[in-house]
Amino acid sequence: MRETACRRRAVALACAWFALACVPARADDLLDVYAQARANDPVLAAADATRAGTHDLADQARAALLPQASATAAIGRERDSGAAQPAASSHTTDVTLGVNQVVFDAGLWSQLKAARFNADAQDATLQAAQQDLCLRVATAYFDALLAADILTSVQANEDAFAQQVDQSQQRYKAGLDAQVDVDQSRVYQALAHANTIAARQALVDAMSAVAEIVGSTPSTLKALRDELPLVPPVPADPQAWVDTALQGNPALWAAQRGVDSAESSIAAARAGHLPSLSAGLNLGRPTGTPYGDTSGRLTNTVALTLNVPLFAGGATQARVSQAVHQRDGARDSLETQRRAVARAAKTAYGSVVAGIGQVLATRDSVAAAQASLAATRVGREVGNRTMTDLLNAIQTLAQAQAAYAQARHQFILGRLQLQQAAGALTEADLANVNALLQ
Repeated sequence: MRETACRRRAVALACAWFALACVPARADDLLDVYAQARANDPVLAAADATRAGTHDLADQARAALLPQASATAAIGRERDSGAAQPAASSHTTDVTLGVNQVVFDAGLWSQLKAARFNADAQDATLQAAQQDLCLRVATAYFDALLAADILTSVQANEDAFAQQVDQSQQRYKAGLDAQVDVDQSRVYQALAHANTIAARQALVDAMSAVAEIVGSTPSTLKALRDELPLVPPVPADPQAWVDTALQGNPALWAAQRGVDSAESSIAAARAGHLPSLSAGLNLGRPTGTPYGDTSGRLTNTVALTLNVPLFAGGATQARVSQAVHQRDGARDSLETQRRAVARAAKTAYGSVVAGIGQVLATRDSVAAAQASLAATRVGREVGNRTMTDLLNAIQTLAQAQAAYAQARHQFILGRLQLQQAAGALTEADLANVNALLQ
């Protein structure tokens, strides 16, 4: 029976994916799909681009504190006219080379700190996006496998009802069944056929979800093997996982760096009240030097410039108030993220622990449903079971098989969700799951 189920699953996968496949097959297991997603997923690419742009902003903030050099050149025409003599004109040149260096500017230093904190936050955000990609790939992959298992189950259920319709018709012709038994079998078969159509479309949708991440539709996927290592999380303490998540979750780390950046932005805004000092060196020809003068006359100017803000119409204080409000918002976002991470860790831990019991319970339910169906068939032959009993037993087996498939796949995903909540989900975890495929 297990070989028949596997064969039906393979046929279902092949039929549904053949209609979708537009390119040659390039992925057949979890790691293959993940490799394709790493190269083609636009969500991860966008996070990487945002990170690179944030580091460019940090470089720009740093550049404002480094020496600034510029050169200017101007050619003009000077006209001198008087009442007693005709107007005279001449060409003049103005060439200057200037170098300036910030000596002290608290605002620029605070802006640099804020930019660097933002860059650190984007580094953590990219790491979170990489972990999210691992989970998204695994979720799409196992959703497709679950859809294939469901399709196999409902197709087998429909086949069983169709067989029962044939048997009922034969028994009716032989005078052993009533017409109502034939009609009842047909009702169950029609409903099962509707479920098969829905399950087939669900498989197509699940494969489309894989293609959305990968960029193309794989033609085959390896299935989950029958025996799974039902190992509980280590350590077996939900609070320990929560503590690990609060320390290592990259999304939480990014939120913390956002608060640090906001604090530096407050300091930068308050620096608008502080003086700044810069040094400059200018080298050039005197202004108004006649055009073509080759005497080589140059002027040198070295200066320290002190800028003391006096009044800016209240703009500086408004910028401080804005930065404080943004800092408060960042703190609230951090607390929201902290609570979400703690809850995700607890939920994922409970899902894994409960998943072990669910896999065992649903596996036993499949065995019990198979035995019940066999006994009901015998009872139907000897006359102590009704057609309704038999049809219900067939449907119960299909439901048990679907529940067992869902429990198996959810258990695997639950372990990955726990690793992500703890901030420790890597490709190595996907490799461990990939070893469970066949």
